[in-house]
Amino acid sequence: MKRFGLVDCHCFYVSAERLFRPELLGKPVVALSNNDGCAVSRSDEAKALGVKMGQPHFELRDLIERKGLICVSSNYALYQDLSNRVMNVLRREAPLTEVYSIDESWLDLTGIPDRELEAFGRHLRDVVYREVGIPVGVGISTTKSLTKMANWASKRWKSKTGAVVDLVDPLKQEKLLRFADVGEVWGIGRQLNKRLQLMNINKAWDLATFDKKTIRRHFNINVEKTARELSGEYCYGLEEDVTPKQMIACTRSFSQRVTTQDGLRSAISTFVGNASRKLRTQNQYAACVQVFIRTSPFDTNGMPYARSVSIPLAYPSFDTRDLLEAALAGLQQIFVEGPKYAKAGVILSQFFDPGMFTDDLFAPPKRKNSEQLMAVLDRINLIHGRGVVRFASEPAAAPWSLKQQLLGKNYTTRWEDVMRVNA
Repeated sequence: MKRFGLVDCHCFYVSAERLFRPELLGKPVVALSNNDGCAVSRSDEAKALGVKMGQPHFELRDLIERKGLICVSSNYALYQDLSNRVMNVLRREAPLTEVYSIDESWLDLTGIPDRELEAFGRHLRDVVYREVGIPVGVGISTTKSLTKMANWASKRWKSKTGAVVDLVDPLKQEKLLRFADVGEVWGIGRQLNKRLQLMNINKAWDLATFDKKTIRRHFNINVEKTARELSGEYCYGLEEDVTPKQMIACTRSFSQRVTTQDGLRSAISTFVGNASRKLRTQNQYAACVQVFIRTSPFDTNGMPYARSVSIPLAYPSFDTRDLLEAALAGLQQIFVEGPKYAKAGVILSQFFDPGMFTDDLFAPPKRKNSEQLMAVLDRINLIHGRGVVRFASEPAAAPWSLKQQLLGKNYTTRWEDVMRVNA
């Protein structure tokens, strides 16, 4: 029988902030999304004040003034570094892992005796907190769907369970599934929840015991598999190998409107630089570059405008220079004077593995030493920080960059931000 674990960082963004700012402990804290738009991570104290996930920042002003709610800008460099540290600990402790998101990881615990599973879950919780400082919850069961339910229970009854729930026992499974609403089941979104309720499937137990063929007929095979997993049937395994992306998009809403072609050129150049770096990370070549620009649909006074264009390359490439040349040519085609642009982006597609494409005899000659130059560029930026070496059209600091007025320091990824302790 399979045994799975799911380790989930508790209020991850807020926990990461508290790790280096202990004055935030015990206080209501919210981490905000891009451009400080809305709440994307909430401490337990913030939840107790009624802050909802996705609630706009401007709606929180009353709680900030009257209840002492603290808002911080999302610090993605810090969060990703701490996530990497958590995942490295889990890889060391478990034989097989699957990183599910920045703050979650599946573990294959098959082979550990059932009587030792809960103790192992507590060991994982303690070792992550001791070595990284991030509190986690651990769910354990026989299928991924049941393990997700166990993890949900570890958060709902955190003080009672110690944030570790072992749901291997079928009697415990039934008890939890009879209590949990079907909307708490992994993969059951709001619309699916409404449709299930029309069939009188209100609890997770109702879904687990419903006729599986009927579920598939009314929904799809994924919902059927979820129902089977809730009833104890193994359907989903760990995905150890990460499939390379077939499309890479770098897009951004601007913190302030951009009206000039030069302003858009600098934005597009930055996006191409980021996208090409990701492309090289998965060792693939792109044959098509798509560029888009648009105004905000909420700007009622401005001139509405939205255009995109796809530029095929003469040959697949991961050289930033080739991709940049195509992207800026595309921008030249679609840019018009007048609109106040709110968003732009670059999308790379039509990927090829090395050696899996035939060169065009009539295409312009390739750049010499392209792979070696890009490798040196990536290596320098990896060691000294992204953007140390960049192309001339990429700005060092852009006025359209993310609005992060409440941003903390990059305590673990920038030398000047490393905390100093006086002897």
